[in-house]
Amino acid sequence: MKKSNLITGIILISILLFSAGCGGKNGKNGKNGEDEKTLIPIEVAVVDLGDIAAFYNGTATLEAEEDAQVVAKVGGVVQEILVEEGDQVKAGDVLARLDGEVLSVELAQAEARLQRLAEDFKRKNTLFQKDAISIELFQLAKYDYESQKAARDLVKLNLDYTAIRAPISGIVTERQIKIGNMVLTNAIAFRITDFDPLLAILYVPEREIGKLAVGQTAMVKVDALTKNEFKGVIDRISPIVDSRTGTVKVTIEISNPSRQLIAGMFSRVSIIFDVHEKTPLIPREAIITEDDESLVFVVRDTVVYRQTVETGYVNTTHIEITNGIALNDTVVVTGQGSLKDSALIDIISN
Repeated sequence: MKKSNLITGIILISILLFSAGCGGKNGKNGKNGEDEKTLIPIEVAVVDLGDIAAFYNGTATLEAEEDAQVVAKVGGVVQEILVEEGDQVKAGDVLARLDGEVLSVELAQAEARLQRLAEDFKRKNTLFQKDAISIELFQLAKYDYESQKAARDLVKLNLDYTAIRAPISGIVTERQIKIGNMVLTNAIAFRITDFDPLLAILYVPEREIGKLAVGQTAMVKVDALTKNEFKGVIDRISPIVDSRTGTVKVTIEISNPSRQLIAGMFSRVSIIFDVHEKTPLIPREAIITEDDESLVFVVRDTVVYRQTVETGYVNTTHIEITNGIALNDTVVVTGQGSLKDSALIDIISN
């Protein structure tokens, strides 16, 4: 009995499997199973008018316009230091003082001698006016007085030089002396750098120099401050071409009132040398490049058509179209990789 039931079950299963196979085959070949054309999902944008600029791009290490090494004009022992690295100073500010005791004594002696010679010159001038002394004695007294006056002024100047002063306004970037050090004449004591403005110096190939001119705007970015962009301007262009490199030196002045930029930073510079206003623009991602040709897919109803275009200026987001499509045409910006000419599409974003 059990064997009979098993055989019956096997027969039923076989019949079901055979029927399913026949039905699947008929469904595949039948009229209701015909392949339908697939609609490809895409995103589009409309050709619109806008302004776009042409840039010359280069890189440069930022430099300070004014950078001075401050030297001691007289020798002496450092008695006082009034600034530290990072301090803002103005031209003429005292940075440090040297011991001026010896010079003070020398100045007192020079003043005393000058006073004596001044009185002697005055007396001999009176006598000379009365023809009581010769012109030689009068001129000797005048010479002694003027020589001593110059000597007094020199000592006074050296005493003033014991105050080491800032020659320019800026930031103290180096201090090379300590209290108690013996500083020699012309020894470097400090370094001062003015960070506003900073300079970016580019070396532009001579074939490109015709695009640039003094006064053109430059935008500057640095790796350390990726979210910020700084404005500059071409300050000067060298009138000669470096014969060794075939380049021209172009100096860009960058305003830096916030002191965010620092000399020595690596920068990327974009100089705007031309602007096309109210010109047809499309997103950059709409362009496909094949065999040195620029292509787009243009949407007509629910079909796309492959179209060759001519392009102009390009920036980070858009590209100028000079020929091939018209204002208000719709182009594909996402999904081009799946498209062929005359493909059916499904616009999922506009």
